[in-house]
Amino acid sequence: MDPRRRAVLQRRIRVIVGITIGYNVVEAIVAISAGAAASSVALIGFGLDSVVEVLSAAAVAWQFTRKDPDRWERPTLRVIAVAFFALAAYVAVSAVLALTGFVDAEESTVGIVLAAVSLLVMPVASIIERRTGAELGSATAVADSKQTLLCAWLSLAVLVGLLFDALLGWWWADPLAALVIAGFAVREGIEAWRGDACATSIGMLLEGEDEDEHHDHDHDHDGHVHHH
Repeated sequence: MDPRRRAVLQRRIRVIVGITIGYNVVEAIVAISAGAAASSVALIGFGLDSVVEVLSAAAVAWQFTRKDPDRWERPTLRVIAVAFFALAAYVAVSAVLALTGFVDAEESTVGIVLAAVSLLVMPVASIIERRTGAELGSATAVADSKQTLLCAWLSLAVLVGLLFDALLGWWWADPLAALVIAGFAVREGIEAWRGDACATSIGMLLEGEDEDEHHDHDHDHDGHVHHH
């Protein structure tokens, strides 16, 4: 592949992943705040899932600042897995309490708008990252694009639950959506425990930067300037 094309694709993936992480931070803050205000287990779970996504990304980024990243890979992934399992347990217990009538969720317009926006943003980000990763031959980028698509499915579950509750008064739809989120969290935890990190794209990002530096270095030796 042409080095210039490779540099463009790597930069594109870095931008997509950066945007995804930034969006997850905003999503977490809005979802948890709106969920707490409306006593929505699904919204709080959705926000907490975003928190764990960002923390797992940060953990992998930290791992790649170590002198020997491979040595830290298993402990890092185990921490991410435990975080997902804890999230699943919290959301599942909260959902059961809601279903048994201990918590009564109110409708949340902010939550509906947030879930709808996520349902629009996440699939687009996933498609761009998947196509870019496929052209680059990056299995990590393709895997991360699937993770982003999972976020879109979560958004759909939350949106359906909130709409059913708001429009039809089906109060049990919210905790059912929360149980779907708990199921996704368990799946993500198992994948991380096995070594298939949802946030390994951060590692790929940093590796990509190293590759770019090597490209720059090689070009400098040739007496040519390599522009990104």
